[in-house]
Amino acid sequence: MRKLLLFLVVIMAVAVEAVAQQRPQYSQYMINNFLLNPAVTGIEDYADIRVSNRRQWMGLDGAPVTYYISGHTSLNKGTHSTKYKKALAHHGAGFLIHTDKTGPLRRTGVTGSYAYHLPVTRSINVSAGVSTGIISNSLNSSELDFKNDSDPLLGSGNLNHSMLDLGLGFWIYSNDFSIGISGSQLLADAAGFSRLEGGQPELGLQRHYFVSGRYRFSPTSTLDVIPSVMVKLASPSPVAVDASVRVLYDERFWVGTTYRHKDALVGMVGVYVNPLLDISYSYDATISNINRVSTGTHEIVLGFKIMNERRIICPQWVW
Repeated sequence: MRKLLLFLVVIMAVAVEAVAQQRPQYSQYMINNFLLNPAVTGIEDYADIRVSNRRQWMGLDGAPVTYYISGHTSLNKGTHSTKYKKALAHHGAGFLIHTDKTGPLRRTGVTGSYAYHLPVTRSINVSAGVSTGIISNSLNSSELDFKNDSDPLLGSGNLNHSMLDLGLGFWIYSNDFSIGISGSQLLADAAGFSRLEGGQPELGLQRHYFVSGRYRFSPTSTLDVIPSVMVKLASPSPVAVDASVRVLYDERFWVGTTYRHKDALVGMVGVYVNPLLDISYSYDATISNINRVSTGTHEIVLGFKIMNERRIICPQWVW
């Protein structure tokens, strides 16, 4: 198992462009699209705060562990007396802090975001957003074993490198559908480890692009069915596709499933407890070869609606 772990770490940390994507993997991104698209910033009438812990490939020592806290709110939006009224033109501001640790490799990001929302018809709105911040990469070389005793990584201790992160996004949405496109880490070329003068390694960034869409069907007054799809591109990594469907009952309880192409089958469940709190959980059953040593992936998300003057329980725009 230790040999397998070392192989995975080397693949992910030293040649990440060949097989993997650098951004953390999220199974419940559909309830927090702010993670992937800054144009979602400030879309609701309250401050949306979310905290999450994701433990990937349980049973594999040194497997990825991800934490994040995100928050965003509308600015100068005003309120409506009833649901599903035409949205008002407004601004949004937010932040995201995340850390992703895989064996000796750790990536930590701190970003701020801004978006402007504009209604184009009584039912359709568009928004554009930007995010910027810092991504810090560190590698503890003392946790790696090398056959080559002259490798410059040996004896280097903690290697640290910080880079500016830039993301852009565009979002079209209504009460029944949404379509989004976004990019992150846009200031860096596709990268893995590159050698600096003196033989020291540099941890680089890889541009990522996300295209997503979903639609909400309401076969009954208390039941909503929400199919969605997301395409992820991070050249030279292969294109990744997530196809999901969620069923929402009485705007309180939901269950869902996702098929992540050649990677995992995901089961999800969530509840909007009250106007302050919602809780959701997902389990990824790995279908790739890693399932020989992994018992799956667990992710839990806690959501808090702050300054929720209308006492909204189920989000109106990001359901």
